Amino acid sequence: MNQPLQQSRPVPSPFALDDDALYQRWRDAKLKDYPAGLGDLVVEIDDPRKLTQREHDALLARCRKANMALYAGKTGADPDPEIPLSLGRRFGLQDINKNWLADETGLTSLTVRDEGVRQHYIPYTNRAINWHTDGYYNTAAKQIHALNLHVVQQAASGGENALMDHEIAYILLREKNPDYIRALMAPKAMTIPARIDEGGTVARQEEAGPVFGITPAGNLHMRYTIRVNNVIWADDPLSREALACLQGLFDGGSPYLYRGRLESGMGLVSNNVLHDRAAFTDDAGHKRHYYRARYFDRLAGTGVAEVYGL
Repeated sequence: MNQPLQQSRPVPSPFALDDDALYQRWRDAKLKDYPAGLGDLVVEIDDPRKLTQREHDALLARCRKANMALYAGKTGADPDPEIPLSLGRRFGLQDINKNWLADETGLTSLTVRDEGVRQHYIPYTNRAINWHTDGYYNTAAKQIHALNLHVVQQAASGGENALMDHEIAYILLREKNPDYIRALMAPKAMTIPARIDEGGTVARQEEAGPVFGITPAGNLHMRYTIRVNNVIWADDPLSREALACLQGLFDGGSPYLYRGRLESGMGLVSNNVLHDRAAFTDDAGHKRHYYRARYFDRLAGTGVAEVYGL
């Protein structure tokens, strides 16, 4: 079930600015033994369709700590959509976002498209995609809380991804200046203009909302894109300063930024963490194909109250 963001919370949350003691206890526990590199997130598994309890527990442990885990499976270039779908179900994900460009299964097949409507959207090109969380343009009632990726075939060259836990981004900003969080929690911190189709019809309404939000269960949600075009940011000095600080986290010097290239049979399980994609080049034998699964629910067992006993 999707958890809409709200300003009032029925439970305490370390992400609320009015409880600094709770935040500090959570922050210290969060950062203790945090993964030092991308390799610490990787779990070798056999087949995601038949995940063993040991494999599941290893992936879950990483998701509970870093909101993400990577798996290296043995399915190779098998295009069976049940590979990512069954993995999602194993982590309690049921409410998949069947967006208008998705396959019948609800998965999105990310490959380069040279014709049709998809060719006009960057995920279906070989161009780089800058830092974002998925579904940042969705309505408040349809926010994406989990994002999984599965690699069927990698490109001939390029296509690396970078990853950052959105809770870590929150910590780094709050430690710098708590008012940055306050600015990015404002109801109109980021506005996505309406999307107008070729016939002049409004295909998607304008959507304003916060960058950081807190769910009724006390979890942190983030909606963000680094893109400049087609985004309206709150235009006040504090918001501009907060946004610049956030963007500065992605410059490459942070130990909490992980970058690597997934190969066939590998994938990501996550609570919609921050990520990007490098440009890539296909050839006749290596045509990049990722399955993307977006969910309105969160990975089971990863709630902040469950993990930290708050």
